Amino acid sequence: MICLDTNYLIKGLEKGSDEAARIIGWYESGESMITAMPSWYEFICGPLSEPQEATMRAFLQEIIPFDEEPARAAAWLFNQTGRKRHLRVDAMIAGCAMARKAQVVTDNLKDFRLFEEWGLELIGD
Repeated sequence: MICLDTNYLIKGLEKGSDEAARIIGWYESGESMITAMPSWYEFICGPLSEPQEATMRAFLQEIIPFDEEPARAAAWLFNQTGRKRHLRVDAMIAGCAMARKAQVVTDNLKDFRLFEEWGLELIGD
């Protein structure tokens, strides 16, 4: 199962982008794709048209709610990695993915790599 980070949701709409090609490839191969509610929130903040939103939503099997289990995982990751303010939302996304045992795909490898030591699985480029 693959959890798309915000940048993959955004760039996945760009015709000819590497992200769009990967998303289409995963979809065609039957790979399950999900996203975390914090990523979906960032994505729908736009700018975004209704057809663009509907297109990306059609690729996703689930938008993972940010409820107690992901919140606890996110807080734990945030604390384990030094409580850096810029990692708050990334920790929320990582916590959602870890709660579903999903691998995260992102173009923001620098920040997300900090969570690998604590159990997050990333899909590398």
